[in-house]
Amino acid sequence: MLKKVFQIILALLTITSCSMGSSNDSFVASNKASTTPYGRYLKTVTYTLAHLTGVNNSNLPKGETYEDNAYTRYLLKKLNVQNKDVIEAYNTDYTSKVHHAILSKDIPDVMIVENLDDLDYLIEHNMIEDLSDAYKNCASKRIKDMYSSYGSSILDHVSKNGKLYAMPETNIDDGPNLFWCRYDWLKECGLKAPKTLSDVEQIVEVFRKKKHSDGLLADTALTAGTGYSSEYLLNLYFASANVYPKQWIKQKDGSIRYDSINKNAKKVLAHLHTLYDKGILDQHFLLRTSDNIVDEITSGKCGAFFGPWWVPNNPLIEAVKKNSKVQWMPYRIQTSTNGTTSYHSVNPSSKYVVVRKGFKHPEIIFKIISVIFDYLRYDNKNVSSINRYYALNVDPTARPISINVDYRDALTRSYRSIQWILDGHQVTKNISSINVSYASACQAYLNKSKKNQAENWAAYSSRIQALKLIDTKKVKRVECVNIESNESSIKKTYYLTQLENQTYLKIISGKASADSFDQFVKDWKENGGNALTKEVEKDSHSTT
Repeated sequence: MLKKVFQIILALLTITSCSMGSSNDSFVASNKASTTPYGRYLKTVTYTLAHLTGVNNSNLPKGETYEDNAYTRYLLKKLNVQNKDVIEAYNTDYTSKVHHAILSKDIPDVMIVENLDDLDYLIEHNMIEDLSDAYKNCASKRIKDMYSSYGSSILDHVSKNGKLYAMPETNIDDGPNLFWCRYDWLKECGLKAPKTLSDVEQIVEVFRKKKHSDGLLADTALTAGTGYSSEYLLNLYFASANVYPKQWIKQKDGSIRYDSINKNAKKVLAHLHTLYDKGILDQHFLLRTSDNIVDEITSGKCGAFFGPWWVPNNPLIEAVKKNSKVQWMPYRIQTSTNGTTSYHSVNPSSKYVVVRKGFKHPEIIFKIISVIFDYLRYDNKNVSSINRYYALNVDPTARPISINVDYRDALTRSYRSIQWILDGHQVTKNISSINVSYASACQAYLNKSKKNQAENWAAYSSRIQALKLIDTKKVKRVECVNIESNESSIKKTYYLTQLENQTYLKIISGKASADSFDQFVKDWKENGGNALTKEVEKDSHSTT
């Protein structure tokens, strides 16, 4: 009888021990998920999301959605997290819907905001989580290194009272715009590869006469702002006169100048008017939309324009798909007599990911970014479904959190990694999977593979031909003073911005003389420009 009692007690102790062990294991797993970059949640964490989408369903393969694609399926498998999109919108439509959600005080668990005014509003109204611990615990070491490559300001701008309130996107250094030219036309017309702006003008003039093409296509923005690089801009003309419109430049005496009022800009505008008069600069550029410009390129009516390294992906890939015989080539155009090409730096960030106050797992945003931009890129290279997206030119907005996080010199790293592979070397641990995928596409292009011909050409043209031109000491970056555009500053500068745009466009098109630039500078200073300059100088000193 006594023996039987002991057996019962032993059984009960075993059951209790197992139960406690199971509970302890669950606690450890749960704690690991919440405090490490790659720990997997025991139960699926579903989060509502405001998804900033791309055009054409971000080029996702047929049947795939923003909630069910290679990225979301992998994140579900790796982390056990799943997005539920309550907002899916593109461009200004997204901005409008996010503003409505903020003002309604009904924001999703995770969303991107596009200016610091919105971020400040969310902080002041206690609507978003403090992410300090989430970043410390759940951003991988490599992700932290990526942020560090931009300096401390990238995180300082999204912090308040020592607390981190957003995960910023990183704007990689795109380098200067290149001159993209129809190489097949260049050969047919007996022209040499361009090196200077004078060469560019000669080529465009010959193309117009012999190929009946457009003049040099240009966007009415004329020059880049402080964020991403863009196509059809004339920055190189201004850089040739050491002018960087729309940028704040620190002078030798420590003062800061808004470079759109640089007196050298007057000479550039006068020269551009001469080109416009001759038809070398497209005489219809004031009326063209972005879609119309793309149509001109894809239909074969355009043979030359300025654009960043990535234009083979948009819009040139469509031109190649339409006519595989066209041959577009990039050229680096010098902006000084010593052969160098200058360009201005950009703000390190222009999008910010926030988490709703009260959401149980604010750390998921850093876990997701760590998986996508670190683990997937460097440690788990055999992800064919995601690598296939790169080959198919699927837009990055297919990712649940559609921002990019990378090293500031990501392009140099990319070019050198791909070329290393093409030269026959082994893939090292510091070469990301995306570059392995691009190397495969480039090799397919070199092998003249018929499968995905246009995509393979785009990979080679952008990642090898274009990036090779940028990876040189002949390219010089002019550092600008980074100021954050927010709603209040936009309101303050609205008149000044309109005044600048109208003056520049009127001089180029001949509706005003080059001498009107002097009056523009005077009006700019007297109507808030001087006051704005003092504010920028004050803010600059306070952050140094």
